[in-house]
Amino acid sequence: MWSCARISSAVFTTAACSSPSPRAPHLSLASATARVRSGTLRPEAAHHLFDQLLHQATPIPERSLNGFLSVLARAPSSAACRDGPALAVALFNRVSRADGPQVLSPTLCTYSILMDCCTRAHHPELTLAFFGQLLKTGLGVDTIIISNLLKGLCEAKRTDEALDILLHRMPELGYVPDVFSYCILLKSLCNDGKSGQADELLRMMAERKVVCSPDVVAYTTVIDALFKQGNVNKACDLFNEMVQQGISPNLMTYNSVVDALCKARAMDKAEAVLRQMVDKGVQPDNWTYNNLIYGYSSWGQWKEAVRVFKEMTSRGILPDVVTLNSLMASLCKHGKIKDARDVFDSMAMKGQKPDIFSYKIMLNGYATKGCLVDMADLFNLMLGDSITPDIHIFNVLIKAYANCGMLDRATIIFNEMREQGVEPNVVTYLTAIAALCRIGKMDNAEEKFNQMIDQGVIPSIATYRCLVQGFCIHGGLTKAKELVLEMMTKVGKMEKALKVFDAMVSAGIQPNVVVYGTLVNGYCKVGRIDEGLSLFREILHEGMKPSTILYNIILHGLFQAERTVAAMEMFHEMAESGISVDTDTYRIVLSGLFKNSCSDKAILLFKELRAMNVKIDIKTLTIMIAGMFQTRRAEEAKDLFASISRSGLLPSVVTYSVMMTNLIKEGLVEEADDMFSSMENAGCEANSRLLNRVVRELLEKNEIVRAGTYLSKIDERNFSLEHSTTMLLIDLFSSKGTCREHIRFLPAKYHFLGGANLY
Repeated sequence: MWSCARISSAVFTTAACSSPSPRAPHLSLASATARVRSGTLRPEAAHHLFDQLLHQATPIPERSLNGFLSVLARAPSSAACRDGPALAVALFNRVSRADGPQVLSPTLCTYSILMDCCTRAHHPELTLAFFGQLLKTGLGVDTIIISNLLKGLCEAKRTDEALDILLHRMPELGYVPDVFSYCILLKSLCNDGKSGQADELLRMMAERKVVCSPDVVAYTTVIDALFKQGNVNKACDLFNEMVQQGISPNLMTYNSVVDALCKARAMDKAEAVLRQMVDKGVQPDNWTYNNLIYGYSSWGQWKEAVRVFKEMTSRGILPDVVTLNSLMASLCKHGKIKDARDVFDSMAMKGQKPDIFSYKIMLNGYATKGCLVDMADLFNLMLGDSITPDIHIFNVLIKAYANCGMLDRATIIFNEMREQGVEPNVVTYLTAIAALCRIGKMDNAEEKFNQMIDQGVIPSIATYRCLVQGFCIHGGLTKAKELVLEMMTKVGKMEKALKVFDAMVSAGIQPNVVVYGTLVNGYCKVGRIDEGLSLFREILHEGMKPSTILYNIILHGLFQAERTVAAMEMFHEMAESGISVDTDTYRIVLSGLFKNSCSDKAILLFKELRAMNVKIDIKTLTIMIAGMFQTRRAEEAKDLFASISRSGLLPSVVTYSVMMTNLIKEGLVEEADDMFSSMENAGCEANSRLLNRVVRELLEKNEIVRAGTYLSKIDERNFSLEHSTTMLLIDLFSSKGTCREHIRFLPAKYHFLGGANLY
């Protein structure tokens, strides 16, 4: 039996392929434009229309054609047509290749639409090609054409060229860039992670160094990017600057600020911004409240989440499904299943239909509380709503039944899932294997494990560990040893800690925090942070209290993996759990923030530590000095170094190394020499690493004479040249154009680097 949709499709296709009587071109294009807007125009129907238009005697009107192409270029993807911009280009090409009086020459407006089409279709090379074709026509260009060119260049990741056109070529050609043109560049720079460059361009606009001033869109673009890249303080400063310039923030601006503050756990400040926007006459929307509800829910403050929800509805703002899902998730997380179900049941009254995430949240809530009857009823309701369960839904059901010892029911669900074409994943198999191991059905567990392998699902470490524990408990030591060997083959050169851990488990010895920490450290060192985190959560599940050292290991691993948000959440969790935060912790966090381009957060944390009179050691100060130089704060770095003696501390050789190499990078070579003298006068001995680094930096700056001086110091101390230093010397003096007489300033033993025949 055919569905209504298929019947409709068949009728439409028949109608499209028929040959209606000719209509005036502008009426045909107007009808096609309306179908584009409604999402019902298919490519074959569009081509059929143009077949008719190109064979009629009446010329195709330019205005109607441009209007049709413009709407098609901006049409969202639909079941009828997935790529409107590509179709628009194809239709234009047909028109441009046709002959006869009915075909008009494309105008400047046509080319502008086509260039926009190509950029939207992610074919910037065609954008540039159409621009080249336009130049050959002699039609000239205007600001709109150049704006489309800028978008094309930015899409092609040629932002530097776009910036040159904006700042130099447009004024030279007599075209005044408008704020829209600047916003194109600002958005591109922000999307490429270059918020600093975007901030500089915005500042040029604000300081009237260019022809146009920034508007709220320009400010909001940069503010949002700074927030997303972790520069919260800088973003807030820019927000305040915008207000001082007399530019009122719009809804998008406020939402960006609220979102960032919620993610930074600054819920009180987020609420203050909400009050400010209401006072300024800017009405909050779903996104505003969704951010607040999600923020409170994420930090376990479900009562506050409910309060915000009530405030939202009292303002007449209807919650969307995202709002309701966030609220339900928070309530379920805190065991308020009945309240969560009330929210779920209220969706229809609020004009919303539960989606698969809504059902997943509630099913998981029932499963966690062991309410299997309610869970089954809700699952049937989901099927009645024509929502097809995915692997995550099935995993919730299987785990719920397995945890309650109802393996027969779990097996039925497992088999039904496969019959419906949903293939089990590693979580599904682990759930089934764990349940079988718990009741000692090791033959069935092994059978399920083999089935997992046959299906091409790669077992996780947790899967192996579950089986090994099961065999050890239920008398299968030989099989346990075989699995350990297989697991070691799978994970490769994992540290010996894994073998020790499994050997302890096999012997029935419960590993302690130190043993877990050793294994977590091993995972982090080889870059397998997710498995390290999984093991860390297992410690909490076992009722053990993680140590400061263990938290430090995880923090370092997260920062190394560039997962800054997760690292900061772990840092806050550590403090809130009452775990002692030591100087190593602060060093890891400060260093990690600088490493991941969150310098503002690092500096703010450092200031907070000083305000709290936390003991700061020389290693921490060295990290801060390096970070200051890294973020182009040379004067602040020098001031911080000068404060070391006032703090009763002494610089280490690493501190001096950081200072000297960065002073050289800044072109302050004489200050670097003075720093070395100060180090020697203070009785701090230069090591091989410092001297090699100084030599390399001096060679990079072409300071050959000074490099020779430090090379002599390496010889005097019987240190060796590091490989990178040697290669730099070879590259420097073998490169074309290098003054070979400079080699005479090096110690004699290094003359061979410039070749045999030197003089």
